Formats: sequence, structure tokens, C-alpha cells
Amino acid sequence: MTAVFTARPEHGLAWITGASSGIGRAVALRLAEEGYSVVVTARSHEKLVDLQHQAAGPGRMIVLDGDVTDPKDMERLLAKIEYEHGQVALAVLNAGVALPVRGDDLRREPFDRSFAVNLNGVVNCLVPLVEHMKTKGHGQIAIMSSVAGYGGLPMSAAYGASKAALINMAESLKFDLDRIGIRLQVICPGFVDTQAAPKGGFPRPALVSTQEAADRICAGLKSSRFEITFPKRFTYLVKLLRILPYGLYFALLDRLVPGRAAVAAVPKNKRSGSDGQPRQAI
Repeated sequence: MTAVFTARPEHGLAWITGASSGIGRAVALRLAEEGYSVVVTARSHEKLVDLQHQAAGPGRMIVLDGDVTDPKDMERLLAKIEYEHGQVALAVLNAGVALPVRGDDLRREPFDRSFAVNLNGVVNCLVPLVEHMKTKGHGQIAIMSSVAGYGGLPMSAAYGASKAALINMAESLKFDLDRIGIRLQVICPGFVDTQAAPKGGFPRPALVSTQEAADRICAGLKSSRFEITFPKRFTYLVKLLRILPYGLYFALLDRLVPGRAAVAAVPKNKRSGSDGQPRQAI
């Protein structure tokens, strides 16, 4: 088996999707501080330019607009990166949306959008990345999942399903990618204090800041671990809940997530974020 590759700034560029805000933005700034030339991608050009101006340290920030839901756009973007700027040694596939779903107010849109961005968006980047990294014989890719992917959680039917699929996909692909020198990791954070995180009636136990999340992720990228998860006391508890009999599992979560009642009391047209989309994150 090929030795496990761990990227360093001298190996090439870092590429981060969904870098305009939240965890992606914080990780981009941290990697630039560590000396990486970081390519940042999102649909919000103005936010990426602002991020570029905030970068400090020996690294630099390269802004390239892109939509992860468009596979041709991702193929074009990666070819542009490597032709104009250099080889990608490290990729953090972070772009995602968090849209709550209630069984008593079921709609297709949150599922379609969640799968398009969270799951297919990763695949649209992963396919050309693997092809490019195969030619070099090495590379490192980290996929942003969530502890919501460990098991069904209230309000997370679409988000959790997409994140569970990413965990399963990463576990499956690791066998083959290890053999060709491409290191694959999965990132499963708990609650992070981002703009998409639920406010008000939603409980957010063990909440961490985006800066702390970036610190944990960047440390994990240097480690030998397949899974980067934090804060561990919380995320391991969620894992333990998953092995309980269903009767206990559902009863415990129904008591631990009282915020659902607060959402039910809010008119349907008010259950949304600033862009008109409902929000939840874990």
C-alpha cells in the first residue's frame, strides 16, 4: 500500500469550496497563515474579495468564483487552477447548506437543494480532483460532513441524509484512494457558531466558534486520522446514542431537542434565513 500523504505548503495549493463565510472562511485564513497559497471558491464574489483582503501571513489568497452544483464549472475551475496557479495538494470540500425539515410540513425543495449542494456538490469536485491527483501520485482531500450524519436527528431529514451519505461515500472510497496515494478524510463537527446555525429556540450544546473549528480542522489535516471530529465529548455522545435501541433513541432525542416546539409556533413564512431559505446547522 502506498504511504499516506500529508500535504504541506511546499507540495502545492490548497483549495477550499464554500469559503465565503463560516468554517470555510476561517480555514482559508488559517491555511494562509500557515504558508499555503489558498484558492477560495464560492458564488459570492464580493465576500471572497473581502476574504482576500483579510488574509495575513506568508500565504496568499486566490479568488475564483464557482458553483459546486455545476459539474462542468468545477471541471473548468480545477483546470484553470492548475494551468494558471499550480497543482492542488490539499482540498477541503466544505460548501454546504443547512435547511431544516419538519415531517408535518414536508416539501421537496429542502431535499433537492441539500442533495445538490452537500452531496452532489462534493462529487462534482471530487471526480476531477481525483483525476488530477492520480497523475501526480499523491494528494489530500477532506470532505465536510457533520455529526448529523451519524443518525437521524430532529429537523435534519435532508441535511442529515446528505451528510450521512458523505460519510459512507468517504469510507468506501478510502480503500481505493489509499492505494493510489490520495489521502481522504471526513470532517464531522458538532455545533459551530456560523450564520447558518440555528438561533432562538434551537438548542446548541457544546457550541464552538468558527476560529476554534478552523484550529481543530487544520490540526486534524496534519494528523493520521481519517475522521476529524470535535468537540469530542459531544460528538462521541452522539455516536453512542446511535447504538441505543430505537425506543430509547427516539425518546431521548425527543426530550433533548425542545427547540422543535418553538419552530412549530413560528409562521411558515418566517422560518427562513436572510436569503429566504430556512436554516439549521450541526
